[in-house]
Amino acid sequence: MGWFGKKNKELSTEQAVNGIKWIPLTSVEQLMQVAQTTHEKPVFLFKHSTRCSISAMAKNNLERNWSSGDELCNAYYLDLLQHRDVSNKIEEITGITHQSPQAIVLKGSEIIYDESHSAIDARRIESTLKRS
Repeated sequence: MGWFGKKNKELSTEQAVNGIKWIPLTSVEQLMQVAQTTHEKPVFLFKHSTRCSISAMAKNNLERNWSSGDELCNAYYLDLLQHRDVSNKIEEITGITHQSPQAIVLKGSEIIYDESHSAIDARRIESTLKRS
């Protein structure tokens, strides 16, 4: 299959890709449960549009540059095209305006990282997590 024939599929099950162990985020109920765990271990939310080349590039850069596995945080992958209601709820509970792609890291009741588009940086996320 040629480059233009590739499909960027939604992650439907947990999947480790180059060090990031993505956990699919698929419902508002799951999001609310995840939000309650941020005091135990930080949560990394990645909002991804599977039809957007910028989003695909951001995801690829994250996966290529991530080196901490799942030791620093739990990483959740949100397919915006399938679960826009979850993205709306993230905006509601965090106060962070929706963007795509977008990376948000929550620790306890704090937002310790929030970037979008080309500003999303795996090394900065890891550094922020190590300092917090």
